Amino acid sequence: MFHTTMSQPVLDEAGLRALGRKWRALAAASAASYFQDWGWVGCMAAERYADPVLIEVKRNETLVGLALFDRRVGPGGISLHLQESTDPSLASIFVEHNGPLLSIADPVLRQSVFAALFTYAINGPIGTMTTRPRRLVLSGVAPDCADAATMAGGLVAKKSARIAPYASLGSDALQRPFIQRLSRNTRHQLRRSNRVYTAQGPLAVRRAETAEEGITYLNDMIVLHDRTWVARGKKGAFSTASVRRFYQSLLSDGVCAGEVDMLRVAAGDAVVGYLMNFTHAGTVSAYQSGFDYAAAGPHQKPGLTCHFLAIEHYQSLGFHTYDFLAGADRYKLSLANAQRQLQWLDVMPAWHPASIGTRLRQLMHL
Repeated sequence: MFHTTMSQPVLDEAGLRALGRKWRALAAASAASYFQDWGWVGCMAAERYADPVLIEVKRNETLVGLALFDRRVGPGGISLHLQESTDPSLASIFVEHNGPLLSIADPVLRQSVFAALFTYAINGPIGTMTTRPRRLVLSGVAPDCADAATMAGGLVAKKSARIAPYASLGSDALQRPFIQRLSRNTRHQLRRSNRVYTAQGPLAVRRAETAEEGITYLNDMIVLHDRTWVARGKKGAFSTASVRRFYQSLLSDGVCAGEVDMLRVAAGDAVVGYLMNFTHAGTVSAYQSGFDYAAAGPHQKPGLTCHFLAIEHYQSLGFHTYDFLAGADRYKLSLANAQRQLQWLDVMPAWHPASIGTRLRQLMHL
């Protein structure tokens, strides 16, 4: 017997401590990604969720599900954004492998609970507030979560679908080194890149051991990251002060907890690049990076070299998966040996203003 409630939690210091304890306990009993655990969800929560809505699912009085939304009320109606902020200054914080936190392993039952939770989020009462249909914004969710959204009723609009390449680091049947599992062309380019870099000094990976060192690496990474994106005529992922504070806060807690790695890859004294990676339950999520493309020669491939050295580093520590996350960058596809799909969806009840507008646009194009 499942029972679902929806409330507006108070995210003051005491409220965050209580919710954090509850969240971490459920995450420990779930097959959660880093993006579903409290280190990510709870980071700057009081600021990121200006109008928070919490859904709790219990099975015979045992908590089995949690989902935290940020609510937005505007001319286009009410929307609930799953585990991401509606604040435009935080919009470039990209969530992936997202979804409600559920400690249910059975895939059929899991999908059924997902669907019931989404239906409740759309139509259920929030405390004593008057019920009004709400649009759900589900970013970076897996196919099982996306399939459940179609069972919640209303219109499901797929904003985008992206592949998320990853490298399985487990030993294969031939016990080959990781480089031997790559294509012939990738091995050639990688060895040539590493050889040219090594002429400047030995290639080495260093992890920031303190939050202070991590923030120094982060600031250096942002310089390289922004330089690359500005050259492309675009803003980088760190374009607002709020976003930079978020990552600084993430590092302040995550480095010492062993959840966030800031890696510096160098050839002697020459920096090749920086990586911001998340580590969780044997999986590495390669989240952000900054590479020194300006100093790279024609045969030097900083992205390929940095990620390969990071893979070898994590493989030596016993990690089983190196996840490149969403995006089909060439270096990701070259190093990956498998892929998943992530989806970005809007789930709209039939009479929500956004749903009516979408259907009218569809009719106009018939």
